[in-house]
Amino acid sequence: MLRYYEYSKIEDIDFSNYIKKTSKLHKYFKQDWNGLKTKQYCGIINFENQDFYIIPKITKSDKNHNLKIFTYMICYAYDIKLENEDSTSSKNKKHNTFLEIFIQFFAKSIFKELQFGIYKEYITEQKNLTTLRGKYLINENLKYNFNHTKIYCEYDEFSIDNELNRFFLYTVKTLLPFTKNKKLLIQCELILDEVQSQKFDITSLKINFHRLNSRFKNSFELALLLLEKSIPMFERDKKSFAFLFDMNILFEKFIGKIYKEIDSTTRLQTQKDFGNLRLKPDIITSDIIVDTKYKKVKDKTDVSVADKYQMFVYGTNFKKRNTMLLYPQHIYDVKENLKLGKDENMIELKMRSIDLNFDGDGFGEYVEEIKKRIYIL
Repeated sequence: MLRYYEYSKIEDIDFSNYIKKTSKLHKYFKQDWNGLKTKQYCGIINFENQDFYIIPKITKSDKNHNLKIFTYMICYAYDIKLENEDSTSSKNKKHNTFLEIFIQFFAKSIFKELQFGIYKEYITEQKNLTTLRGKYLINENLKYNFNHTKIYCEYDEFSIDNELNRFFLYTVKTLLPFTKNKKLLIQCELILDEVQSQKFDITSLKINFHRLNSRFKNSFELALLLLEKSIPMFERDKKSFAFLFDMNILFEKFIGKIYKEIDSTTRLQTQKDFGNLRLKPDIITSDIIVDTKYKKVKDKTDVSVADKYQMFVYGTNFKKRNTMLLYPQHIYDVKENLKLGKDENMIELKMRSIDLNFDGDGFGEYVEEIKKRIYIL
């Protein structure tokens, strides 16, 4: 197992060559005069049965600690119900990798719900039957039933063969090659053996959740996360894969959810048109606009002119005099106050950094600690 920090050079020659030859991985790395380097994408890539981790440098601590905090951020941002014992027990199992942990979370979640009962819904069927069931279809009977031994009917079947169960079966089959502990996934596959196998385009998938199937929502969200972030390398080797997160997006989602829990009036990614100008700030609370920036900064000299203009435009158009650029605290504790514009058009801009480190072991404790730090910014 090799571990790299974000924005670091890939030292392993075979791994570097594999990335260069695999077009699907090109967007996650950059090549310069000093060699191939990682970008802001973190997670795991498996190549020739070896795991290569790319880890955000959240703290100066060891890479295991950074990986734990990274996992906490993902679970919170994507609503994965992570119990403390899940995260701690996995450290003692050598076969568990970063992706393995998330696959097992999904397997446990969906298996538990399937044990309570498979979701069923009414599906409209049209079939040739020996007895009348539901509605008699005149045109179809004239077309297909010349000898009148059967009756073409349309009826509603309370069936397990519905879109939600097909999606779960698709997820199970997709994940099976990428986990060593296949037991729970195989059991789920057996439970869903009467469900039709189907491929899904997850970018256009829409499942309506309601009172009867809401207990499956967490499993559905976790399945989507695994399928969206996994990049199977089918062209070369079906056992090779990548499971990567853009830290810009993860940081934004993580901080946004924290603000939502602190202030219930918070709106995330609110898009609004002002004439020909379309604006979409990351976070709007009752008294401030916050834009997250996953960058390394130390003071006000590091803030770009473009970022200043962006916050000024946000503040003046959304009628909020208080704005903030929020960064992760890599090394420096940033605390700067700037004034943009003047007189009645003046906008207050805070530059703040948030320390994402936490020395405890508990997921819940970690989230509560970050909430306290956000609250006092």
